[in-house]
Amino acid sequence: MIISASRRTDIPAFHSEWFFNRIIEGYVITKNPMNAKQMKKVSLHKEDVDCIVFWTKNPQPMLSGLEALLGYNYYFHYTLTGYSSEIERNLPALSERLKTLKELSAKIGADKIIWRYDPIILTDQIDVDFHVAHFEKMAKEIQPYVSKCIISFLDAYPSNQKRLEMHNIFVLSDQDIVKLSQKFTKIAYDNNLIIETCSEGYALETYGICHGKCIDAKYISSVFDIEISPVKDKNQRENCGCNKSIDIGAYSTCKHDCVYCYATHKTSNIHKCMPYSPILCGQVPDEIIESL
Repeated sequence: MIISASRRTDIPAFHSEWFFNRIIEGYVITKNPMNAKQMKKVSLHKEDVDCIVFWTKNPQPMLSGLEALLGYNYYFHYTLTGYSSEIERNLPALSERLKTLKELSAKIGADKIIWRYDPIILTDQIDVDFHVAHFEKMAKEIQPYVSKCIISFLDAYPSNQKRLEMHNIFVLSDQDIVKLSQKFTKIAYDNNLIIETCSEGYALETYGICHGKCIDAKYISSVFDIEISPVKDKNQRENCGCNKSIDIGAYSTCKHDCVYCYATHKTSNIHKCMPYSPILCGQVPDEIIESL
């Protein structure tokens, strides 16, 4: 069993105390985001968890507690872009997050950190040249501290469409994607970085960018020397190649408030999050439908 922690929120940045409490208790309760009445009790015991995949823009709050994960297999997706605080709100300065990356890499190893440069957006002030300059600058600095880089291009959803329009954020054209892919491939090659895409329908292999998997059984097997079944996760988007996992997060529980985010809806649920609750957000029913 692979635990995703989490596509829906930034657990390391805002819910690390809750997460470590769940590790101590040995289980977590998850809620189906499409059906609030459907809940599962999921074991977090070492013998039941093949790997934990963290997704974060600021793992600093979690670093001091990593000893609690001794005996677990885990790796981080660490998002680092060059956007301003008007786009990615409530984040520490980029210099601080780069420092945190190096600290995390020293603790767990570069092979367990994937750099995410995503989503790639365009605005009146952010063009392809902006991305090329920022990607190259960061690649030169952080390539010794990560295993590879995953990129993705902005997708518009009903949950983020209005905010995108308010901030004049728009998706890249096919021409922009080709130009950027050519530039990024050269930068990655010059800095000994593997570069892959996430949930993209574009075929960019011509430019040296392959389709990647954020939750990748092959990668996990290679890094941790274990066998993982490469079953595709049927609950993800059509173009997502990720292998099957259980997500333990909840939507609208992230304080970063990034204007492009699909996981933050109109009403915040932060006030419903309690560090000692078995579920990240909401009430736990008397009976759980399913246990894993």
